[in-house]
Amino acid sequence: QVQLVESGGGLVQAGDSLRLSCAASGVTLRNRARGWFRQAPGKEREFVATINWSGGITYYAASVKGRFTISRDNGKNTVYLQMNSLKPEDTAVYYCAGRDQAVPAAQAEEYGYWGQGTQVTVSS
Repeated sequence: QVQLVESGGGLVQAGDSLRLSCAASGVTLRNRARGWFRQAPGKEREFVATINWSGGITYYAASVKGRFTISRDNGKNTVYLQMNSLKPEDTAVYYCAGRDQAVPAAQAEEYGYWGQGTQVTVSS
């Protein structure tokens, strides 16, 4: 059974940075694509970023491109989301996800493994 545990969320001011981590346990996801999604109050869950098994291919939502960076350490079975120049509209619960395929995906339904989420709040 795969367990994904996010950490690193918190309350920051606009312009600050945060790094989220997502550690996998139970079943290795080293050779599988991972992703980050977020859900703001009253809104649908939306795609943020995805990375392939090796870390060589990444995709981002237009709203975060150039500010966020997804990366992974397969030795630690962990994926990261470095978030810079944070804006109030980035406020959401951030979820990490894993899938059984090696190629990245931007649709939530492509992922079978989900963490519980970590809250990120950006004040203006």
